[in-house]
Amino acid sequence: MIYFWVALGGALGSMARLWVGVRVAMLTGIHFPWSTILINLFGSFVIGFFATLTRDRLPVPIEARAFVMVGLCGGFTTFSAFSLQTLELARASRLLDAGANVMLSVALCLVAVAIGHWLATLFGRA
Repeated sequence: MIYFWVALGGALGSMARLWVGVRVAMLTGIHFPWSTILINLFGSFVIGFFATLTRDRLPVPIEARAFVMVGLCGGFTTFSAFSLQTLELARASRLLDAGANVMLSVALCLVAVAIGHWLATLFGRA
């Protein structure tokens, strides 16, 4: 049954990724992968928050953790798209943009996962 929950989460996460990606691209254009950065940032926050919250403070069944962390976050976040977009920027001799994409994605997603973790730890103190 756990595979069902992962598949369902993955489908929902993938649909959400497409929706967010299209909306952000409509606002910012397609010359720099802002949608991918935003998606990975939000997904990093969610996985950091949910993993911490459900580890000790709010235990949930393994199926729920798999649904959110493997399915939703796995389907929503876009590391493969990030990698391809970075390669395409580099191949187009846009090395500063490629480097900015790597630095922003990695740094911001690490901050997002840390903030998610930190906020979840606050739930145990209330």
